Amino acid sequence: MSTYPSIFNDVIGPVMRGPSSSHCAASLRIARLCRDLMDENIKDILIEFDPNGSLATTHKSQGSDMGLFGGFLGWEAHDERLPESDQHIAAAGIGVNISITDIGNSHPNLYKITLSNQKETRTLTAISTGGGMIEVTAIDGLAVSMAGDYFETLIYCNKPEPIISYLENSIAYDAIEFHSGENSFIEIKSQSFPDPVIIQELQQMEGVMAIKQLRPVLPVMARKNLQVPFITCEEMLAYNSDKQKALWELAIDYEMARGNISSEEVLEKMRQIIRIMGNAIELGLKGTHYHDRILGSQSPAFQSKMNNGQLVGGDINNRVILYVSSMMEVKSSMGVIVAAPTAGSCGALPGALFGIAHSLELSEEVLVRAMLSAGLIGVFIASQATFAAEVGGCMAETGSGGGMAAAAIVEMKGGTLEQSIAAASMALQNSLGIICDPIGNRVEAPCLGRNVMAATNGLSSANMALANYEKLIPLDEVIQTMKLVGDQIHHTLRCTNLGGLSITNAAKKIEALLEEQPVKVFKSC
Repeated sequence: MSTYPSIFNDVIGPVMRGPSSSHCAASLRIARLCRDLMDENIKDILIEFDPNGSLATTHKSQGSDMGLFGGFLGWEAHDERLPESDQHIAAAGIGVNISITDIGNSHPNLYKITLSNQKETRTLTAISTGGGMIEVTAIDGLAVSMAGDYFETLIYCNKPEPIISYLENSIAYDAIEFHSGENSFIEIKSQSFPDPVIIQELQQMEGVMAIKQLRPVLPVMARKNLQVPFITCEEMLAYNSDKQKALWELAIDYEMARGNISSEEVLEKMRQIIRIMGNAIELGLKGTHYHDRILGSQSPAFQSKMNNGQLVGGDINNRVILYVSSMMEVKSSMGVIVAAPTAGSCGALPGALFGIAHSLELSEEVLVRAMLSAGLIGVFIASQATFAAEVGGCMAETGSGGGMAAAAIVEMKGGTLEQSIAAASMALQNSLGIICDPIGNRVEAPCLGRNVMAATNGLSSANMALANYEKLIPLDEVIQTMKLVGDQIHHTLRCTNLGGLSITNAAKKIEALLEEQPVKVFKSC
């Protein structure tokens, strides 16, 4: 996770298809970097997962394979061909072997990938850190740290000094580092690749064996001497002490500094995301279909009963449940969604905000500001804890989504900055310790129910904050506690398919049915 998360990199995004951003979007980004490392010429791939990590038991059913294959082929995370990526990679003549072997379980989402063609063999090791974010930790056995937010140029050489001297006097760069070992290379982080003329000159220099160029895979890039106005809630309040800005305005201040973009660009980026979310909800309400799926399309029936007055509760609460369900069903049918903050929790935040906005007939601009407010709360979570269920349980995903929604709902109702922060604190307190135990090794259930719970928790916490209930624990301390609690959750209860509801007799029967012949296990009533 970046030291300074971006709302659009780490919190609200990526735009994608698939059940899990930690699996699908992250693996696709890792594979895109692999493709660049091989100059887009890959013939054989060995993918290794550690038996004690999350991916050993979930890589196929939760979309890592799909994302990897799409990335090796150079696709985007929202490409409509992704569900058939295994067929496309076979048609491309690329051989893939997946091995479960001891590679050192330093992280539950650890990928070790060996790539080869007629000329060369290279390795890349990377981790998925949550919400589609990644870190490349080694290339060709040498330690690196790449998040996919720079143009990366690797110059393989055995005489680095004259080359580094030449680079320092010839190009604009953010960092130059020499990685020494059997396959030594100079790494250049920059805002664009060096001019092709420079590359040609480098190729002629003594000791240069190969040059690789890895393009960024994130929408918002990093840069040298990056500074943000604040990175915790406490720092934000200090920054705002003489400004009296609303939470959404503070979010703009933060993202302008983080992304080096204007306030208009921040608003427009979020406006485009809001429209993608809205389209997904509308699509889900029409009914969705996909073969490899546990639950059928349930939101149309919910909508019918809601409209006919057959459900308990007010319009807002039921509309929130409806929209959460709709968004989750689009995700499960491989439709385009926005990870917010993850794909597994993509329903809670937009479901809550759109449900309230439509019930109260609020404008798109109110939704844009509310989502920015939620994004800033997510920045605090990303910088101090995690969005990855494999690291922090479902508390990290739906729990975070509920806390972000709570703050945004207060903003939508014209509450104060202090009330938004209190709402987020209370919602996150209510979510501590929630485990991740998908049924049938699919990100559908109990994920749907937990998204609904997160959204309604956000709504309840927002109302309590608007009524000036006391939060007791400062938001930063609650987020830090989330990290500590996540570390204490047993690994079998962190999206490994090894504990909780995942290992009930009923869940194992469902999993066996899906493995035997992917079909929808349950039809909607």
